[in-house]
Amino acid sequence: MSYLEIFALAVALSLDAFAVAVCTACGLARVRLGHYVRLALAFGFFQAAMPVIGWYCGLTIRSFVEAWDHWVAFALLVWVGGNMLHEGLQKAQCDAPKEEGRDATCGWPLLVLAVATSIDALAVGFSFSLLHMSIWLPALIIGVTCAIITAAGVLCGRLIANAAALGKRAEVLGGLTLLAIGLKILLEHNALSFLGI
Repeated sequence: MSYLEIFALAVALSLDAFAVAVCTACGLARVRLGHYVRLALAFGFFQAAMPVIGWYCGLTIRSFVEAWDHWVAFALLVWVGGNMLHEGLQKAQCDAPKEEGRDATCGWPLLVLAVATSIDALAVGFSFSLLHMSIWLPALIIGVTCAIITAAGVLCGRLIANAAALGKRAEVLGGLTLLAIGLKILLEHNALSFLGI
């Protein structure tokens, strides 16, 4: 696999992280340097670690993980997105300016988001294992690319949240977007085929 192909793969894997970073920044009262650093490092780390984990697991637990990874990612995104949506709707009902509230770039919310957006990278590790390819350089490229794209997502989210047209509705939009990403993951894995979707 060429460097260009690995980079393209890294960008593709980072798109969910970008969208989540945008949503997370929309829900913050004020975006600081620490928010950029925490999100970029956490998302980049997990995007790099998941392919390595998948590579080591190889064929041993592949069928089990592939059967459930999308449901785990969906549940995590619904949990965080639902909380954002709930808080955003509460804030939108009052005329008070956005206050410093729960920070999704700290503690459990950060861990949940980082894991949820990187679960797909497990499959990449599995495929590299099947192809008997080394995982270390691709994992590094994937992690660094994701960290940079995540930081760009935080910047975009900050700009969107500051736009007058969105105002207090930015957190609601962020929560809905996380729910949509979770649904997209299920659709990509044909997990809703029993519903005819």
